[in-house]
Amino acid sequence: QVQLVESGGGLVQPGGSLRLSCAASGRFLSIEIMGWYRQAPGKQRELVATLTNGGRTNYADSVKGRFTISRDYAKNTVNLQMNSPKSEDTAVYYCYCIAEINGRGHFWGQGTQVTVSS
Repeated sequence: QVQLVESGGGLVQPGGSLRLSCAASGRFLSIEIMGWYRQAPGKQRELVATLTNGGRTNYADSVKGRFTISRDYAKNTVNLQMNSPKSEDTAVYYCYCIAEINGRGHFWGQGTQVTVSS
């Protein structure tokens, strides 16, 4: 199993910045992909950004140019730098990974609230 623990959520003003972090722990052979999803009230969970072991990124169109995902491969952590957030970025943000244990498994963090408001 993989445990994902997020940190860094909170209240941020529109146009400000916020950094989310997530650390993976547990018994796994490798982590192929780490990233972030989010879910706003009344909406489905959606992709924010992912980053593969090979360095390939995938961003939601709505955050391109504003959010940046990064990983520390040695420490099994992933960060999301949120610049110029908007009110529509308000959501619970979930850390996500695909890890190799006995086969590939999908794992989620418990979520961290991000509220963008003045």
